[in-house]
Amino acid sequence: MTVTVAVDATGADLGPAEVARGAARAARASHLRVLLFGPAAELHAALEESGAGNVEVIDAPVSIAKVADPATAVRQLPHASIVQAVQAVKDGRAQAFVSAGATGATLAAGMSVLGRADGIRRPAIAAMIPLPGAEVIMLDVGANASVRPEHLEQFAFMGRAFAQTVVGISHPRVALLSNGEEATRGTDLVREVNQRLGTHAGLGFVGNIEGSGIPAGVADVIVTDGFTGNIALKTMEGVSTELFHLIRGTIMATNRGKAGGLLLRGPLRGLRDTLDPEQMGGAYLLGLAALGVIAHGRFSSVGFENAVLRAGRAVEQDLLTRTQASLAEAGALHVRRKRSAGADTVTP
Repeated sequence: MTVTVAVDATGADLGPAEVARGAARAARASHLRVLLFGPAAELHAALEESGAGNVEVIDAPVSIAKVADPATAVRQLPHASIVQAVQAVKDGRAQAFVSAGATGATLAAGMSVLGRADGIRRPAIAAMIPLPGAEVIMLDVGANASVRPEHLEQFAFMGRAFAQTVVGISHPRVALLSNGEEATRGTDLVREVNQRLGTHAGLGFVGNIEGSGIPAGVADVIVTDGFTGNIALKTMEGVSTELFHLIRGTIMATNRGKAGGLLLRGPLRGLRDTLDPEQMGGAYLLGLAALGVIAHGRFSSVGFENAVLRAGRAVEQDLLTRTQASLAEAGALHVRRKRSAGADTVTP
């Protein structure tokens, strides 16, 4: 079966045309089919310029990427590009979606159109942090600014299943982000979650991790709330970018540095590419009834290409089914109860 990815082309800093170029590159580099939602004239022009590949354009010029109340906008503007892209997945015309727009609009569209997967309390955004020779998964990095202990508890199992399925780590090390490694450190929330995670023998919980431990690779999965996770992720991205600018400036400051820089050009380029967020293609939106990938709005066509390719590979790897199976095996799926005809009935 040919995998189809629905892409919302609006909301990117460089405009819809840059998203179209990335989508075309992804289609040419794989057997994927792409449905591209955005202003048709601009998208067609970009595709003619770069080669369309297996890309179909659907005219959807309305964007809700920057609106203040995305939940209301999703309900009032069903013709918006992100809503149409997610609806294509709901209707079976695509198997995953990619958004270049704001996280709030993407999450609102996903929740409104697709809803949560069975047994999931809340969706979470899982980012893959590139390290030399390894990848670390951190969730949540933006979907939930405030959480309850049971949410973080389930995020831990979602991250573990993701690490096993996508990264191929058979026994992931799961850690909880805190301001100290001791179980007694952190907020009331963090301390309670630490106790809960410690009761799950098969989780692979290694305890708390400080921010400095994230790039050290002492854990494969890092669990936190969306507010803290987003700040941590953006800080790491900013520091790595500025560090490379500083290194380049130092090298170019003297003739001796320039000469040495010629010898270091290859290794530094390789390290830069390893740490470049564009190479990761964005973050996964987990916990919905279908898969989504949220790309950085500032990405170039390279980043959007990788976002589409990652979404396609996750479908081919049957990420959702395998994640649900892993959660079920661990007993981590939430069973909802509702009152019916005077008695409680259990529903998934």
